[in-house]
Amino acid sequence: MSEYLFEMRQIVKRFGGVAALNGIDLKIRPGECIGLCGENGAGKSTLMKVLSAVYPHGSWEGEILWEGQPLRAHSVRETEAAGIIIIHQELMLVPELSVAENIFLGHELTLPGGRMNYPAMNQRAEALLRELRLPDVNVVLPVKQYGGGHQQLIEIAKALNKQAKLLILDEPSASLTAAETDVLLEIVRGLKAKGVACVYISHKLEEVAAICDTVVVIRDGQHIASTPMAQMDVPTIVAQMVGREMSQMYPQIPHAVGEVVLEARHISCYDPDQPSRKRVDEVSFSLRKGEVLGIAGLVGAGRTELVSKLFGAYGGMSEGEIWLNGRKVENRTPLQAIAHGFALVPEDRKQHGIVPDLGVGANITLSVLQRYARLTRIDSTAELLAIHQQISQLALKTASPALPITALSGGNQQKAVLAKMLLTEPQVLILDEPTRGVDVGAKFEIYRLILELAAQGVAIIMVSSELPEVLGISDRVLVMGEGRLCGDFINQNLTQEQLLAAAIGQQQYSVA
Repeated sequence: MSEYLFEMRQIVKRFGGVAALNGIDLKIRPGECIGLCGENGAGKSTLMKVLSAVYPHGSWEGEILWEGQPLRAHSVRETEAAGIIIIHQELMLVPELSVAENIFLGHELTLPGGRMNYPAMNQRAEALLRELRLPDVNVVLPVKQYGGGHQQLIEIAKALNKQAKLLILDEPSASLTAAETDVLLEIVRGLKAKGVACVYISHKLEEVAAICDTVVVIRDGQHIASTPMAQMDVPTIVAQMVGREMSQMYPQIPHAVGEVVLEARHISCYDPDQPSRKRVDEVSFSLRKGEVLGIAGLVGAGRTELVSKLFGAYGGMSEGEIWLNGRKVENRTPLQAIAHGFALVPEDRKQHGIVPDLGVGANITLSVLQRYARLTRIDSTAELLAIHQQISQLALKTASPALPITALSGGNQQKAVLAKMLLTEPQVLILDEPTRGVDVGAKFEIYRLILELAAQGVAIIMVSSELPEVLGISDRVLVMGEGRLCGDFINQNLTQEQLLAAAIGQQQYSVA
């Protein structure tokens, strides 16, 4: 009997003529947690899709041994039957089904005659959610009633229900709060103690350091190193990932802050499901030319609703005035907002940022397609030139502009959404969680691009749940809490503690 739960030997996976994986080896023991690290497009998710048979046996080269025996799975159902459970970076929930129905999807409990045993499923779902410290979730309600953080934990409950021997977590904390992430890490520790093996894929390297026994780094589809975490630290992991030392996380690019460009006056947004409740309550602020304005706050503070209203994309009732360059504008739709010089990179890339059925290039030019229209035809030469310029500017990794955008890693999809909005040449660029699911090297490039755009006079709003990021590149920081503006601070000697204190109402509001 092998000491390893699984071994992957010399795995090669090609897309067309491009090798996404080129001779990768990976092995794990029962109860071990491996941190799988690498930049966006390094091949991490592809490798796990090979292991879990999202890419079935025969579509890749190499060998997988599971409990010492060859594994030649042709479907996810086969790997799940063996005990291999993957939680994908993009959630796999059915919004209209209940929480319990999602947890048991494909593994329903039935009564004699084939009827669904809802009482048993609801009871088991409630027990799983108590284990995940989510006792307030009503398991009979549709899963769409809950936010991204809750949905991520529901996805984890769904995986725990399948009795995993190996649990693969692909960016599991991307939409979680700090408290929810702590719960997640405790769950992983508990699973390890029970002998469950885990592969933890995350760009949040502090989490990798906290939970993993071994760190495996891959770069450009090739194995770089496998090292016990006890011999590693975060800077060493970063250096292995990017192939160079990164002495500075945030670039320093001087940029002048000019006159007021945008004024938001008395912005309110009402909850679509409870119209008497305000998600944003009488928020007013200004934004200057060349300024990077960070917006911080706890999850549910109303940050995304606020910027959605500015871009004409809020789904419920709203009110307030938007003034651009001293002139009142009506951004009733995103199309109007783009015409007025606004651009938004949304928080939910999958739902609001990309068109999954289109290629990378078609997604990039989608917002400015009329620019290349020649009567009834598209000037494909001019369009392709613009696409290649954006791909080069953002160092977007894609084999071809025609490649389906869903074939890209999450971070490269994010770069494509950013490229799409930059083509509109905005005066006001709104970035809602712009580096979510993006590796440290790509984060640096995005920060550099933000500051270069500010130096060119673009006014930038950046919503982020990562306080070091907010403090690292913002000129000024707004803090929101429960829909209200709780603080407006010039970013000089500003600390995370001050921002958190303002977010929970423990610090006096300070006008910048």
